[in-house]
Amino acid sequence: MTESDEEGIADLPPSAKLVYKVLEYNGPLTQKGIVQESMLSARTVRYALERLEEIDVIEEDVYFADARQNLYEITDEVVEPEAAVSD
Repeated sequence: MTESDEEGIADLPPSAKLVYKVLEYNGPLTQKGIVQESMLSARTVRYALERLEEIDVIEEDVYFADARQNLYEITDEVVEPEAAVSD
């Protein structure tokens, strides 16, 4: 996670931070799965997902087991070239 991502998450409401942590610990989940894991209302989870998508820290994909739902996951971390090189 880059510093700008951390700053963006720090400015989010607590519900969005919780949804981010649920995805971080459990991996990709549907909205229904996030609701069950976080014990937040569906409406709150939808709002949190919108906020997280706005700052590009999560991505939405098709859930092939049930195409009516989407699968949400944390975006891949980008490794900076200087951080990857160690002497």
